[in-house]
Amino acid sequence: MRNLIVASTLALTLAACLPEGFTVSSSHASAPAPAVGASPSRYGLPDFGDLVEEVGAAVVNISVVQQAPAIADGSPFADDPFYDFLRRFGIPLPGVPSMPGMPGSGPRISRGIGSGFIVSADGYVLTNAHVVGEGETEVTVRLIDKREFKAKVVGTDPRTDVALLKIDATGLPTVKIGDPERTRVGEWVVAVGSPFGFDNTVTAGIISAKARRLPDENYVPFIQTDVAINPGNSGGPLFNLAGEVVGINSQIYSRSGGFMGISFAIPIDVAMNVKDQLVEFGRVQRGRLGVTIQGVSGELAESFGMEKAAGALVSSVEPGSPAEKAGIRAGDVVLGVDGAEVADSADLPRIIGDKRPGTKVRLRLWRDGKTRDVTAVLGEMSSEPLAAAEPAAGESAGSRLGLAARALNPREASQLGVAGGLVVERASGPAARAGLQQGDVILALNNQPVRTVEEFRQLLDRAGNRFALLIQRGDARLFVPIRLG
Repeated sequence: MRNLIVASTLALTLAACLPEGFTVSSSHASAPAPAVGASPSRYGLPDFGDLVEEVGAAVVNISVVQQAPAIADGSPFADDPFYDFLRRFGIPLPGVPSMPGMPGSGPRISRGIGSGFIVSADGYVLTNAHVVGEGETEVTVRLIDKREFKAKVVGTDPRTDVALLKIDATGLPTVKIGDPERTRVGEWVVAVGSPFGFDNTVTAGIISAKARRLPDENYVPFIQTDVAINPGNSGGPLFNLAGEVVGINSQIYSRSGGFMGISFAIPIDVAMNVKDQLVEFGRVQRGRLGVTIQGVSGELAESFGMEKAAGALVSSVEPGSPAEKAGIRAGDVVLGVDGAEVADSADLPRIIGDKRPGTKVRLRLWRDGKTRDVTAVLGEMSSEPLAAAEPAAGESAGSRLGLAARALNPREASQLGVAGGLVVERASGPAARAGLQQGDVILALNNQPVRTVEEFRQLLDRAGNRFALLIQRGDARLFVPIRLG
């Protein structure tokens, strides 16, 4: 189980865990109604009653029993080196079991709850991967009519936080699948789930934003809403007013750990793609290009001669990768894939990841002030890192830039696997403001390779007041925009 992390700037996963012994209440199902969706009231606001009666039977409660570590995570003695010494003398400690053979010894049982919804009449159920957890778990699915089924975990995909369950039943009520692309910011949506164990709780709100990118989440364009979501809602459906599922409630943004008006849902098309692959292959396969990318800022766009800041800037290409075989190189900006626009660097991992390994794709690139197309055959992804969009490093010598640098010697260049470059010995002025620091290696200025201080000075004289440096810091490469004056 993933626990709620309380922080002002972190997306919080709805861990859906409750302490043992918590009393779970449930609601009574009303008779099913025709598929009429929500209707406006006489005050101009939607009435969700008919919609809830239509969709409620397909929403399920999920209970999970899992073996937990012997020491409670919250125990003050969990990290204490003397806890084992005290246990040997039979001294009881809160959250710490006694010695083997003594009462309370052995693994601790953890219980949690979450939500889910039925996507096929033969018993497939979607929920969050963090609801199911990892390792040996016992999962029970309870329907609104109180029937309970032991569920098999068909598979999970931690990258998207989607899990697929299967129960042994037929003729089950199912949800209708909507199209998240057609949703609009400001439209009403409804969540149904089991917050704190209260079955089939209904909350409503509006879509606040679309295609939200969260920290360390490069494959999910989240739907942001102001629907009240709390622990236990995890894995539950987000409906539009037509009674169609458009998302899976997954995360909240909070300072306190409770709902504060910002919640996030996984678009249902992302989840259904995961579901289809888990059924067919038992795992999720994603395409891989083999590049490290970063965002294109306004300053970088100007230095590359682009009309607007868009696309994904390639900062390095993995040797032997599909990208290298296609002729992609550092400094290229990926503007599109098979006609789909790459408006932001976060779009590229998602677009490539949605394609199967072995797929041939056409990439539109910006290089040397003009566009060109290349074709690549995708490999299978293990990871495709996304470099931070913030400036991190710099380039070489020039008084107006504020750099003192020297050329790499042959041994240093060989160790770094580069043909040459300048190592920064001191940075001040514009270079320091851009983030350059001692030890950074400058490889290129505006995509022109740099091997000597004199080469760098000549390129700098021709570059004007705005340009971009390609630097290497450790194992990472990054383009850094520089502005002089």
